[in-house]
Amino acid sequence: MMKTIRRGLSRDEGFTLIELMVVVMIIAVLIAIAIPSFLGFRKSAQDRSAQSETRNVLLAEKAFWLEAGDYTETAGDITALEPNARLNADPALGVAIKLNAITSDTVCIVRTSASGNVFSIWESSTAGTFYGDTDLSAACPDAAPGTYGQDGF
Repeated sequence: MMKTIRRGLSRDEGFTLIELMVVVMIIAVLIAIAIPSFLGFRKSAQDRSAQSETRNVLLAEKAFWLEAGDYTETAGDITALEPNARLNADPALGVAIKLNAITSDTVCIVRTSASGNVFSIWESSTAGTFYGDTDLSAACPDAAPGTYGQDGF
């Protein structure tokens, strides 16, 4: 019995240093591939969240316009129609709403995603809805900016 145990302990078994280093190298390559993909997915999710927030506020603005005949900047009017809307004058902290200074039939809705991308909607009751990527929270123009399109984000 003791001979069998001694014989088992005397054999060289286990992994060599080369085998362990190959396994570590394979794990490092997999991590190097996975991290950039994960960061890209995270940025994409942050952008989609900001786009969704602006579209939800747009729907609330359109519903308010149908009832009142004008758009609104008042947070209470929007949250009555969209209770989950996060509104803020700073588009990095929530959705910013700005009415046109001349007429209340044009509204700009802006949100900056956590990744830093800006998503804006310029809406007019007569000209329609235009989507773009410039910050319109300071002043809502009379006409949609030339780089804006109607095909969405």
